[in-house]
Amino acid sequence: MTIKLLIFLLLLTLAGIGLYHTQKPLPPGISYRGASVPLEEPVLLTDVTRHYQDGRDERDHEIFDEVFRLIGQADEFILIDMFLFNSTGPEDIAHRPLARQLTETLLARKAEKPELSITVISDPLNTMYGGTASPWFEALRTGGISVVETALRPLRDSNPTWSSIWRLCCQWFGNDPDGGWLDNALGTKPVTIRSYLALLNFKANHRKLVVVDEAGSLRAIVTSANPHDGSSRHSNLGLSFKGPAVIDLLKSERAVLAMSGADTKLIDERISQASEVTAEADKPERSRVAVLTESAILDQALAMIAEASAGDQLDLAMFYLSHRDIVQALMGAAKRGAALRVLLDANNEAFGHQKSGIPNRQVAMELVRAGIPVRWCNTLGEQCHSKLLMLVKESGATELLLGSANFTRRNLDDLNLETDVWVSVADQSPVATRARRFFDRQWQNGPGDDPVMSLPYERWADESGLRYWRYRIMEATGLSTF
Repeated sequence: MTIKLLIFLLLLTLAGIGLYHTQKPLPPGISYRGASVPLEEPVLLTDVTRHYQDGRDERDHEIFDEVFRLIGQADEFILIDMFLFNSTGPEDIAHRPLARQLTETLLARKAEKPELSITVISDPLNTMYGGTASPWFEALRTGGISVVETALRPLRDSNPTWSSIWRLCCQWFGNDPDGGWLDNALGTKPVTIRSYLALLNFKANHRKLVVVDEAGSLRAIVTSANPHDGSSRHSNLGLSFKGPAVIDLLKSERAVLAMSGADTKLIDERISQASEVTAEADKPERSRVAVLTESAILDQALAMIAEASAGDQLDLAMFYLSHRDIVQALMGAAKRGAALRVLLDANNEAFGHQKSGIPNRQVAMELVRAGIPVRWCNTLGEQCHSKLLMLVKESGATELLLGSANFTRRNLDDLNLETDVWVSVADQSPVATRARRFFDRQWQNGPGDDPVMSLPYERWADESGLRYWRYRIMEATGLSTF
């Protein structure tokens, strides 16, 4: 009887821990929605990998070229928040050494401008949650650059089945970068079992952004691209812009620094200075932008989809699509007569490892059965990593939602840290024109064209009922990496 009682109390305790940490209040400043403000000097940046029928690859990768340019001219302030910042990747494929290049570019500018304030925020996955040391982080710190590994414990738990056990038994032990004995999935140096126990929480600072001073003001880039060697061949999108929205971006990043116990004095000063300048310069503009984080991204995506009706074009390019509210909303838009196109990664491969196709192939089956056209990006080892929702209104306005967030429960339900921007621009503006060209070329260039940019739904179709319900359970419970 005593053993049964103890087991009952243990299960009750675990259930209580799991319930609390999925519903607890968010840290201040998380799930941030900036106001719609004038969009100034926007530039849409694209990374595209093309595969030709003669076996050639061609890459037009602009995002980190622009990041490095901005760093190279900064005089006063640099803030970088990037999820993956490491050199892992399949050894048999040539990658661009983005982690080394970003590190060296930052150190070079710091050496030229010792008074330059540089803060780098990243995810503890890059050190396997303290189980190893990052050579890039250590080099930055040695060079006088502040590196903050995001504190994830204050966030809600996305995988409560495991996290309730981890919080009860394992979170107290810390980690040891010199005590590893297990193979490291993200490097060559062995890690401890505590690294893998932390990994199973499946939570992250998944943001990808840069803020830099430029010509007396601030410029930002919000993107889906990581400074990660293994990701250097991926297709991605980014938006570079100036104006009052950059202040909202700083405010959202201040919340991450505060949550992680880092000093916020320098960013507080920069927010104060930038707010004064913007207040004087603010004026009505047709082009608008809003900074969105966490569940504010979901709210905006659902609002855009709900707005689509007959005569409107709604396009989605997404690495992971699994959120049930989004899926249902897309099918609702199709019923209202909106024209939809959905371009997805086939979830076939990740950094040299084969994947099951979950969740995109299962969601694609639902969408196709609802009459929504779906195509797959033609990838050969790389990923179709863009996250873009585009609404082209019959009236002429174009709305874009892009940034770090996949359309999944983990990315949109206040679990991961995410940053997107929503923009509304005229349909003939350079940003809208380039976004349509980015999507159209991938959608239209199929087998028989050169290069082959996308494949028909039938190429990766998976109508297995077993795998469909596996996806639904994984999405609902958090027992997944997407």
